[in-house]
Amino acid sequence: MTTDKVLVHITRRLPEVVETRMRELFEARLSLDDKPMSTEELIDAVKTADVLVPTVTDRIDKTVLSQAGPKLKLIANFGTGVDNIDLETARNLGITVTNTPGVLTEDTADMTMALILAVPRRLAEGTIYLKNHNEDWEGWSPTWMLGHRIFGKRLGIIGLGHIGQAVARRARAFGLQIHYHNRNRVAEDIENELEATYWDSLDQMLARMDIISVNCPHTPATYHLLSARRLKLLKPTAYIVNTARGEIIDENAMARMIESGEIAGAGLDVFEHEPAINPKLLNSDRVVALPHMSSATIEGRIDMGEKVIINIKTFLDGHTPPDRVYSAMF
Repeated sequence: MTTDKVLVHITRRLPEVVETRMRELFEARLSLDDKPMSTEELIDAVKTADVLVPTVTDRIDKTVLSQAGPKLKLIANFGTGVDNIDLETARNLGITVTNTPGVLTEDTADMTMALILAVPRRLAEGTIYLKNHNEDWEGWSPTWMLGHRIFGKRLGIIGLGHIGQAVARRARAFGLQIHYHNRNRVAEDIENELEATYWDSLDQMLARMDIISVNCPHTPATYHLLSARRLKLLKPTAYIVNTARGEIIDENAMARMIESGEIAGAGLDVFEHEPAINPKLLNSDRVVALPHMSSATIEGRIDMGEKVIINIKTFLDGHTPPDRVYSAMF
């Protein structure tokens, strides 16, 4: 099969340069708008496609995959996380799954660090005040808009993978002490480079940190990893930053605890029931909420598209794609 005869169905709008390259290489069926596809639309796509290119907003579950046509042999996910895809069902159907790891590490770490700074220093709150009450502002005051310094504070990173390590490097430059909890302890040379303290017990780490950064993938094992019980272990002066997946935190419990002052605040780029967000979080002055934009750079999106194309081309050439996903990886 030549590549220009391969039907590649792309579920969302991608950067123009990526879509153009897709059209040059394949029979690419592009999305005409930028809205998530319905289950019915996804089923129609998998019935005819040779390759499906979904995004994190597309639920490629058993219901969808059970309707896949015999031609569908590759799902080239436009994204690092694959919690939107039923990997076991795909494997049972002989469908290869790939993702786009690595290219978003620095962008996500940048945004994580931005939130680590923004929440304790009340950056969003200050900006909103000036935009809405500029006429009332009387200038600098020694006691107004006081936040908390982050220098010397303890940062607990949940998930010291590529992104977690990139966050740690940035945080060290701001004088934070690095602590981490991971499924497996990282290599000694990485610990030494980051001057990172490993905690085998997540509970014990949570109770001693000033800031918690969530950087692990969403899997069945990490769903509500920060449960209501674990959130209660945090100091009332602690902050939570999450640029990973909303499902890792019990969002309702977190919202209640921020409202009651049991947690100092949160910087959130992801939410448990996106695009729905708990109103208590949106209405809180102690929450900086972003619309899932930590990886939203032009460079990052183009790099993702290039990885998708390489995975498709490699697969069609009869080789194992460089970013093939195996269930054991997550």
